Amino acid sequence: MKHFKTIAIFQYPAEYAVLQLLFDQEELRYFFQNETMISVFPFYSNAFGGIQLKVHIEDIEEAEEIIKNLDHPSNLKIV
Repeated sequence: MKHFKTIAIFQYPAEYAVLQLLFDQEELRYFFQNETMISVFPFYSNAFGGIQLKVHIEDIEEAEEIIKNLDHPSNLKIV
C-alpha cells in the first residue's frame, strides 16, 4: 500500500465506472479504497472520506492524463 497514492476522491461508485474501464484497458495498477463499505452504506460516504482512487506511483502520470482527457468534451453526439 505504501507504493500507492490517492489521486481522486469520489462520492459514489457510479461516478468512476468509465474511468475504471479506461484504467483496466491501459493495465494501470489501482484500487478504490472504501468502495465496498460505501456500496453497502451509501449515505456514509462523507463519514468514510469518500471512495479514494489509489494509483501506483509509477502509473500516476498516465492515470492523471486519462482523468484530464475525460474533462474535455468529445465530438461524439447522441443521434
